[in-house]
Amino acid sequence: MTKDAILEQLKKEGFDAHYVAHDSALFYENAGGVPWTAIYIQAKGDLIAALCEDIAAEEQARATYRWLIDLMDDVDLKDSLKFLWERKIVNSLRFREAVEILKEKRDEKIFY
Repeated sequence: MTKDAILEQLKKEGFDAHYVAHDSALFYENAGGVPWTAIYIQAKGDLIAALCEDIAAEEQARATYRWLIDLMDDVDLKDSLKFLWERKIVNSLRFREAVEILKEKRDEKIFY
């Protein structure tokens, strides 16, 4: 969204610190400016635990898309965000279905 922005626009919108550190390159950070780190990735080696993490991530993204939609005036951008919001709902439902399948088969001895 800042692809063709000029320096004055970046300053006006509060992106001057980002520009100083990263120019116009992508730099993953949360809304509070905290950089992304791999420590956010959880790994237990348990499929049910991993899917529950995935469900939580989908629900958090869904909520963020909803809030962005509420802030948008641009109809095209709002439509794109609505598509992503709906996709998060479907993803969460599919992960929940997978958790239930795994719970049913949790005690079975499956050999390959």
